[in-house]
Amino acid sequence: MDKQIIKIGIVGCGGIANGKHMPALSKIEGVEMVAFCDIIPERAQSAAKAFGAADAKVYEDYCELLQNPDVMVVHVLTPNISHSEISCAAMRAGKDVMCEKPMAISSIEAKKMIDCQKETGRKLSIGYQNRFRPECLYLKECCENGDLGEVYYARAQAVRRRAVPTWGVFLDEEKQGGGPLIDIGTHALDLTLWCMDNYEPEMVVGTVYRKLGDRENSANIFGSWDPKEFTVEDSAFGFVRMKNGATVFLESSWALNTLLVDEAKTILCGTEAGADMLGPKDKPLRINGERYAKTYELTPDLGASAVAYYSGTSGDPGVAEAQSWVNYVRGEGDLVTKPDQAYVVTQILEAIYESGKTGKPIFF
Repeated sequence: MDKQIIKIGIVGCGGIANGKHMPALSKIEGVEMVAFCDIIPERAQSAAKAFGAADAKVYEDYCELLQNPDVMVVHVLTPNISHSEISCAAMRAGKDVMCEKPMAISSIEAKKMIDCQKETGRKLSIGYQNRFRPECLYLKECCENGDLGEVYYARAQAVRRRAVPTWGVFLDEEKQGGGPLIDIGTHALDLTLWCMDNYEPEMVVGTVYRKLGDRENSANIFGSWDPKEFTVEDSAFGFVRMKNGATVFLESSWALNTLLVDEAKTILCGTEAGADMLGPKDKPLRINGERYAKTYELTPDLGASAVAYYSGTSGDPGVAEAQSWVNYVRGEGDLVTKPDQAYVVTQILEAIYESGKTGKPIFF
């Protein structure tokens, strides 16, 4: 018996839609993109032409897209400020929702999404595709098997040297809620908490910096930025103490004067072994430990995997995420990225921002 065709509506046809979601969905069997919405009509029209079904509809207002009875699933790929509003409206309209990271612009808005999901019974997931990289899946299995023992220290890394995104609304605090912390730091923190399977923070201390944003004609791989439009931080760092005593240190920056750049990476230290993702591209995962009174290092041969979509890198992780999501919508698999997990990530990011503003620790 043929599988039911999953018909998807795309809300937001900008960079992440074109760089990740639409190309990935186009590779999934039994999926059709039947509706496209963007406040810039030309972008929706272009997306429909490139990725849409033959009779795909184009909208400028997402509310009209949600009235389309053919749409079963909605991918919310808009600026952070509208994630919660559109996701909740879609679920109330009877649609399942994949919302791009971060879950929402604030923990209050993220909680609205969780409450709406429970109220409506619709399916909801958040776009953390880095979980599907081979080294991340392998490390997650190591953690679940207890190979690392009790993980009591972790470092979540999302540091760029000079790679400030100068397109879209990335530099707009009102629309995004922040800069690198909420943009790329969210990926590193999500990976770390997921591998640790620890979602109970106790206290957060954060520091937030805007040291380079006022500079004109600054070196940047995406071109110089307009200081007047750069209203977010350029770096943010957080110290998180979990309720079980574990420590997580989060580093995030778009423009740090350092050669130690790593993005969407985690370092885990446990009682039995440690692991990091700092190896070469073909063998990024390194596991270290002690056995028979001797130290050892292992580098599983997992192959290279793309990390970031800002560079235009095609991504098996994005395809794997899309396939897993479609399977879940069909009732054929488990949900990998759960809303409750993404909610805790948002809470911690928000606490880092708050601590950076007040100079005080934030207790949960």
